[in-house]
Amino acid sequence: MSAGDLRFAGYAAIFDRVDRGGDVVRAGAFGPDAEGKLAATGVPLLWQHGPASVIGVVESAREDMRGLRVIGRISRRTAAGREAAVAIAQGAVDGLSFGYRVKTARGSRPRELLALELVEVSLVTHPMQPMARVVAVEGPVEAVR
Repeated sequence: MSAGDLRFAGYAAIFDRVDRGGDVVRAGAFGPDAEGKLAATGVPLLWQHGPASVIGVVESAREDMRGLRVIGRISRRTAAGREAAVAIAQGAVDGLSFGYRVKTARGSRPRELLALELVEVSLVTHPMQPMARVVAVEGPVEAVR
């Protein structure tokens, strides 16, 4: 971890709860690879789902009984990273969300998401799943100008 980076833990997805878009993620949707791990390596951490606003990396992502638990690291090397770090440190933003490709789904309203490819995790102001939140922050929390 570089000096000034901010780490956080939280839930990007909550299982068995209908989100604002009418989808519900089911346990096992992020499915393990052949070694039993989620393919989180290379998954970018974005600011507000902006593809041009990469603010860090997802260090780990794994399913537990509640949902998809992630640990992310925000780099303050970019303007978006600095903005995100200040917002999360001050508690102004604590929402998490994720981008995905559907592999398997069932039904509609709610649509059950049974198998997904994780594409990105984002820090957001208004998460699609209201319970998807940052639960812990670690690192320097001073404002960066």
